[in-house]
Amino acid sequence: MRLRTVLATTTAALAATTCLSAAGPANASTTHACSPSVSIDRFSDALDKTSYDGTFVGNFSALAVDRDGSLAALSDRSSLFSLDARALAPRGVVALADENGAALDSEGLVIDRDGTRLVTSETEPSVRRYSADGRILDRLPVPDALRVAPAGRAVSNGTFEGLTWYRGGRSLLASMEYALSGDTSGAVRFQTWRRAGAGFALSTQYAYRPDPGLGVPEVQSLPDGRLLVLERGFTSGVGNTVRLYLADPRHATDTSGVENLTGQDGVRLVRKTLLTDIATCPTLGATAKQPQPNPLLDNIEGMTITGRGKGAWKVLLVSDDNQNAVQTTRFYYLSVRPAR
Repeated sequence: MRLRTVLATTTAALAATTCLSAAGPANASTTHACSPSVSIDRFSDALDKTSYDGTFVGNFSALAVDRDGSLAALSDRSSLFSLDARALAPRGVVALADENGAALDSEGLVIDRDGTRLVTSETEPSVRRYSADGRILDRLPVPDALRVAPAGRAVSNGTFEGLTWYRGGRSLLASMEYALSGDTSGAVRFQTWRRAGAGFALSTQYAYRPDPGLGVPEVQSLPDGRLLVLERGFTSGVGNTVRLYLADPRHATDTSGVENLTGQDGVRLVRKTLLTDIATCPTLGATAKQPQPNPLLDNIEGMTITGRGKGAWKVLLVSDDNQNAVQTTRFYYLSVRPAR
């Protein structure tokens, strides 16, 4: 998404007061620690302002691990790249489009067990299933309220940003970036679909409240049903705010029948616990092309879990450079140890 400017709240005090209570045991080297729960192993700017087969490499909004172990990287300009998982070198690119051949505002990505790609576009919004070579196979239903106004109550450029498997692949979960009109509590909707034969049917919906001024650009599911949730904002002249939360929807209210989320009693939100504010990570020698609270920061938008090792989840983040000279396409390699 081409991130709109929002008022981001101060990061350092929140990180100092909250990260410690959220954390599990810290085994990472303290020199790379962002918090007791999260460390950064390294970063890479190798793909910044490059091209492949005549296509600009960047604008990345989502990541996924493909069945062969390669990395799939989705551009919000309708391009789906295959990258070498180690070197990040592009190995192929597929152009995506809607049913009329028009480009998508492609934001979320998961890869099914049969190799099909499920891709969100926040224009309508939509979730489509594509073959590996980019053919549309079908389209999932979307609740009317989540459609962009006037068809629904969603704001333009603020709909389906995150997409992840849920409940061990039996369900799919998409996160809205911003609240619907009328949802005055500031909570955003997380919509799920359950597998139904060869397709997907609408299922439970949850409400998640981001920090003031922030939206939700990405979400990833852990095997136990909890979620890793990215929250992000931008303040002109200050830079990006990016926080990583552990969220638990397992006891949250199904909000599919709740017209307006106003903070009313009886609606249990998805519980969340701060894992880290990325501004607290060591810089590792990174540089920024515009003001940032930490030069490591940029417009981080994509996230995937690449594996598990030494008691930690390996989490890969990527920033969306918006094809902008003052932004960077950057990959971040994190180790995350969420508390039990």
